[in-house]
Amino acid sequence: MTDDNYKPLDRRPIKARSTNWAAKVTTWLVQRNITPNTISVAGMVFALIAGFALLATSTAGTAGAQRLLWLVAALGIQLRLLCNLLDGMVAVEANIASPLGELFNEIPDRISDAAVLIGLGYAVGGEPVLGWFAACLALLTAYIRSMAVVAGAPNDFRGPMAKPHRMFVATVAAVLMLLFASPSIVSIALWIIVVGSVITCVRRTLAAAKALNKDV
Repeated sequence: MTDDNYKPLDRRPIKARSTNWAAKVTTWLVQRNITPNTISVAGMVFALIAGFALLATSTAGTAGAQRLLWLVAALGIQLRLLCNLLDGMVAVEANIASPLGELFNEIPDRISDAAVLIGLGYAVGGEPVLGWFAACLALLTAYIRSMAVVAGAPNDFRGPMAKPHRMFVATVAAVLMLLFASPSIVSIALWIIVVGSVITCVRRTLAAAKALNKDV
């Protein structure tokens, strides 16, 4: 159901929204009555596939199977991000943004982050503890942003390790593993995500405190 009085929250700035291909794909989806919520759930499914592919690299019987899994993981992560781009664009173009859409936008995202990062932790060369830690920090960055908005601060998508950055690092790790199969790549990627996420949490917290303190 559409709420004509509902004003969507500020969206994450993504340059791809202004491209011709994104506009054409959005129009194609709208014409076929594919809803933003369906696209959001599809993104979560792609992330779950990516996460299971990452996990499966640790038990793959052959080098060829392992490379195929790394490829599936990289594609799954990117398709997840594509869905994250298109769900908001479809909601705006079809004028069907709603409060329910905010739930479908946020909850699948949190599941998707956890699937990819935990999967990366259990992948070849990964460290499970780091994977779980990275997933927890991903949740924390989103939690800080959401709570800041509830308290009255602007929606803050700053990094250096926001969702697109986390997924970029995970994708690069998967591609490098596909090409070079050096286990240290995964461990390095996880450390980059963990350290970057800690910095992101601190920056978002300080920015929110500064914004809210102006209103006191």
